Amino acid sequence: MVASEQVITLGGGCFWCTEAVFERVRGITGLQSGYANGKVGRAPSYEEVCSGSTGCVEVVQLRFDPSQISLHSVLEIFFATHDPTQLDRQGNDVGTQYRSGIYYSEPEHGQIARAMVRKLEAEGAYNAPIVTEIVPLAAFWPAESYHQEYYRNNPNQAYCSFVVAPKVGKFRKAFASHLKEGA
Repeated sequence: MVASEQVITLGGGCFWCTEAVFERVRGITGLQSGYANGKVGRAPSYEEVCSGSTGCVEVVQLRFDPSQISLHSVLEIFFATHDPTQLDRQGNDVGTQYRSGIYYSEPEHGQIARAMVRKLEAEGAYNAPIVTEIVPLAAFWPAESYHQEYYRNNPNQAYCSFVVAPKVGKFRKAFASHLKEGA
């Protein structure tokens, strides 16, 4: 990691969707799908996380260059490309592993995230309360290799076509100014 890079870990439902959006964002210098927090002391498997027994959440850990994109802009994209009002689910994906969450290592990042939630709620941005969990990152484990760059490697898979692609399209339309060249 370059000294100027910062890290934030985001859970916005299935990590395939979150990864597909953020790999197109200018200023994101690295990302990795994985599992965060929970109540296990070792790297869980995808099957264990899906069982709901680990308490882990599917996440994407982002490295970003704050001279190209601010954490505020990263979080704007995050809140616009998933539903932060759904508790333990995103659409048909149901379970604690799909909860909305912001996991930080820098206390300032938690403060920025909480301020953004207060602002969104004051503006009435959603028709229901925001339930996004905002807590320190306790643990992060990379997901299995077949989950990395999933959408890029499987664009015609049904889930990718019907769930991931619309989120990527929404991002492209709403945040064209943040698109990486050629994304």
